[in-house]
Amino acid sequence: MNLLTLSWKYLSFRPLATGLNVILLAFGLAIITVLLLVQHQFEQKMIRDAAGIDLVVGAKGSPLQLILSSVYHIDFPTGNIKIEEAQRISRSRLVKQVIPLAMGDNVQGLRILGTNHDYLDLYGVKFAAGKAWEKPFEVTLGAESAQILGLKLGDTFSGSHGISVGSHDHDQHAFHVTGILEPSGKVVDRLVLTSIESVWFTHDEAGEAEPDTMIEGDEVSIAKEEESLAEGIDPHLLPVAAQGFPVSDAEREVTTLLIRYRNPMAAIQLPRMINSGTSMQAASPAFEMSRLFELLGVGISLLQGLALALVVIAGLSIFIALYNSLKERKYDLAILRTLGASRAQLVTLVFLEGISLTILGAIFGIAFGHGFLALIVEFASQEVVSLVDPWIFLPEEGLIFGYALVVGIIASLIPAWSAYQTSIAKQLTKT
Repeated sequence: MNLLTLSWKYLSFRPLATGLNVILLAFGLAIITVLLLVQHQFEQKMIRDAAGIDLVVGAKGSPLQLILSSVYHIDFPTGNIKIEEAQRISRSRLVKQVIPLAMGDNVQGLRILGTNHDYLDLYGVKFAAGKAWEKPFEVTLGAESAQILGLKLGDTFSGSHGISVGSHDHDQHAFHVTGILEPSGKVVDRLVLTSIESVWFTHDEAGEAEPDTMIEGDEVSIAKEEESLAEGIDPHLLPVAAQGFPVSDAEREVTTLLIRYRNPMAAIQLPRMINSGTSMQAASPAFEMSRLFELLGVGISLLQGLALALVVIAGLSIFIALYNSLKERKYDLAILRTLGASRAQLVTLVFLEGISLTILGAIFGIAFGHGFLALIVEFASQEVVSLVDPWIFLPEEGLIFGYALVVGIIASLIPAWSAYQTSIAKQLTKT
């Protein structure tokens, strides 16, 4: 007697009840799957992208916004800071390394980030083709950026003003692709990297920058460039700074600074010194992300509670379905006993039905969870959603099958005990 085949025949005989039980359980497990994927990937990506960055310094504003915009590039910058103030910070005995960043433009929604070669070293990137930028308006594309833009080495493109899509183009100077990075799974994959000088020169174009977004000192800078051109030197052809800050006679600004501490004492002294003694603010990625995860944890806990409630309801539904089905099949079970089936086999038959339902629910739940997350990533416009890969399968998802197995066993306990107590004589003598 094949008990597995027999249990499946019983389930398929009531397709509506079986389907509803599976779907109800699948919804609960799908929510758990989505939460597991989102929470795990966000935490891992946030930790990985912030590795090596002890402090972020920028304009006054929200510390969390400063971290999100400068480290993860999923928010708007808080403003610009004067390069003179930034250089004073870099000369502090508490600072081991400073990586300046300049932002303000995009191409098809991908951020154009002005920095130096230390930023590439920070993330340990490797080149799939070409090399890093060496002159103004040369760019290095992250792996995803190159794929999205459809660009290769030697191609040119124009950037757009601002962080968001839809702004006017900077078409006075086209960017030239000199390098493409290998996929790294880090934030650099979705960036367009260039020199800080490129960002400065882009906004130096006369009559293009708006009063509220023009970098301070643009007019002086333009005058300096015209003087250089009069001397036969085109500043757009000069090598850019590979490390440290670019040299400029004009009053310049950068957006933020990524800082590494020289010693543990810097973690105590440097943020307080910057926040209280300068016009800038300092924020710790580790502290702000910990605070963010703590805030998000409340919502995640509520959703997990909802998912567990659905799983419990699904378990009760399976129990009711098995119990009612068993009452209708008492005569059938008695016939099986007369044909040689033991009490243990009847108990096994009931457990197989409950476990089959829950395992089906787990399979569909995991599939629904990944599919739903893929739809969100495909159609959502928020950059933060793009951090999630819906088709990563985590080892923790194996626990979902464990949950399903436990639910199936618990839901089958009472019906199985009822099947064990089935009396052959009583059932066969009923009229």
